[in-house]
Amino acid sequence: MKEAFKNMFKIPELRDRIIFTLLALIAFRVGIYIPIPGIDLARWEAFIAGVGGASQGFISFFDVFTGGSLKQFSIFVLSVTPYINASIILQLLSSVIPSLKEMLREGEEGRKKFGRLTRQVTLGLAVLQGFFLSMGVAAYRSANLNYALFLLISTVSIVAGTMFLLWLGEMITEKGIGNGISVLIFAGIVSRFPQYIASGLVGRLSVFEWVILIIVAIAVVVGTIYLQTSERRINVQYAKRVVGNKIYGGASTYIPIKVNGGGVLPIIFASAIMTLPSMLGSVTGADWVNRWFGYGTPIYLILYSLLIFFFAYFYNSVVIDPNDISENIKKYGGFIPGIRPGKPTSDYITKTMMRVTFIGAIFLVVISLLPYIIRSASGVNIWIGGTSALIAVGVSLDIMQQIEAHMITRQYEGFMKKGKLRGRR
Repeated sequence: MKEAFKNMFKIPELRDRIIFTLLALIAFRVGIYIPIPGIDLARWEAFIAGVGGASQGFISFFDVFTGGSLKQFSIFVLSVTPYINASIILQLLSSVIPSLKEMLREGEEGRKKFGRLTRQVTLGLAVLQGFFLSMGVAAYRSANLNYALFLLISTVSIVAGTMFLLWLGEMITEKGIGNGISVLIFAGIVSRFPQYIASGLVGRLSVFEWVILIIVAIAVVVGTIYLQTSERRINVQYAKRVVGNKIYGGASTYIPIKVNGGGVLPIIFASAIMTLPSMLGSVTGADWVNRWFGYGTPIYLILYSLLIFFFAYFYNSVVIDPNDISENIKKYGGFIPGIRPGKPTSDYITKTMMRVTFIGAIFLVVISLLPYIIRSASGVNIWIGGTSALIAVGVSLDIMQQIEAHMITRQYEGFMKKGKLRGRR
């Protein structure tokens, strides 16, 4: 392992990508501490400290995903939430609007068009969310700033911060390591871990609570790695074909169906949607919204679980098209042993995908609700959520896989002496 880390910096391209990613994350962390112009930080921090109940749970939950920018009310206060919401909306629409579905099938050019459309929707959502958020905090503006001017300055600053993070994420994807948006979310989550550990060390946790916490953390890490690398392989055989003087085919391959094909995206999507009721409740002052849909309430947990299930299935249905796979297998003279070509093959792939996805979705729900389960069963206050840990481990695994791919390509040994890390494709 130590030698592998040394080898990372011997490859110029990989070294440049790592350095670029680190510099981008430093820029992200610096921006967290740049407050919105016109906000009275002393009054805002006093308000945050005095919030209790479901609202406090929502603020803590949202603050984790934004890396602490909500409490600072910085220019990155929305983080990449508008982009996530835009992606959800367009992915849902692509299943019912033929033009969007065809756009995704046009290869690289289609993905570029879809990306531009996603950025446009992100801009609109950022303006909308930034405006309503500014209305909600206008009472904590500086005394010498009028209401209308504060709304304008705050909204423009929030939108600019969100679009900068979107650009920064795209640059990390292109010139750095990992998926840029996921890396930014990962950085925001991990940045809170030292604070959590320090809180536990000063006496908040007993020895028993520490033991429970360590066991849960190890279980989450091991379970996540196992889930992210597990797949169901459908064997496919190709008959031999004679073309001229050459023989083609006769090979045996497989179709990999990941147990958790969506990775951390179902949880990120579900979390982004579930922040909306609490945000609207805070802005409008509707207490019943927080009582019924606030963070940690029974209805919140039920809807959160259902959304994770939905997005786990939805993501796989978008990525894997059984009809296209079946047609391609038939076109090149292949077949699944024991299954007839055509519709039976498509039905078999669909059935297998649904079963495998169900296992992955169950795991995602359990790991997301694990802190609540432990708290109810033993009374231990687990303040590092299963969702946060899952995202952190999943993104870390993706980054390690990309680094290892660069190293193995250039004849360097990877992180494992035998074999290699298996990850999402």
